[in-house]
Amino acid sequence: MNYGLKDKVVVISGGTSGIGLATARLAVADGARVFLIGRSEENGLSALGILDADPEMVKFIQADVSTIDGCQSAAEAVNKAAGRVDILVNSAGVYREQWRELVTEDEYQEIMDINVKGTLFLCQVMLPLMTEHGSTIINIASDAGLEGNYGCPVYCASKGAVVALTRALALDYAPRIRVNCVCPGDVATPLVEKQLAAGDYTLEEMAEPYPIGRIGQPEEIAHVICSLASPFNSYMTGSIVPVDGGLTAK
Repeated sequence: MNYGLKDKVVVISGGTSGIGLATARLAVADGARVFLIGRSEENGLSALGILDADPEMVKFIQADVSTIDGCQSAAEAVNKAAGRVDILVNSAGVYREQWRELVTEDEYQEIMDINVKGTLFLCQVMLPLMTEHGSTIINIASDAGLEGNYGCPVYCASKGAVVALTRALALDYAPRIRVNCVCPGDVATPLVEKQLAAGDYTLEEMAEPYPIGRIGQPEEIAHVICSLASPFNSYMTGSIVPVDGGLTAK
């Protein structure tokens, strides 16, 4: 698969697992130089081992993007190592199931800080490193950002905010930088594994609402992300792309 990413500098928050790691794998295979941002050094080293690529082509940056200082330290590390950013993928995210009457302030803060604040401020601090022509930002939201879902009101609100933020940034950054958003349904990632372990339903029950008959795989979402990042899609900006097995088509 040729996405046209050869020699591009790709920064992926939440890049040490799930959709972010799958995106890194495709980008590296396409010849990109990739920086993975994550909070856990253990997960970062594990991701580097999984990718098994030239150390000059893939690096891990330990940073917490839920804080402005964490976003800034990540930008400084990328600037020192590469001096520019061609593609930014905001894949860091957290999911919590909590009924509205049980939501705590700490839960609200955690979800909003990682899912919304992290996306906004990582875009802000990476902007000076993005090139004048051909740079792109891909934000990862959710089907829950397009329609409501049971038992996770704050998560739905956070992903809806990412959708709206994408549209706003696409206008503000045009024509210099393209900004698009991918909205996956349930995907077989560590986040979903935790969700199933903590919930009272099975994988089969989770898959039941999907017209395609199953949940997604990280590589399927990663392919769409790399396609949106590709210079071959240079006319796309402000687009909100569901990749959800037909869930939001109903």
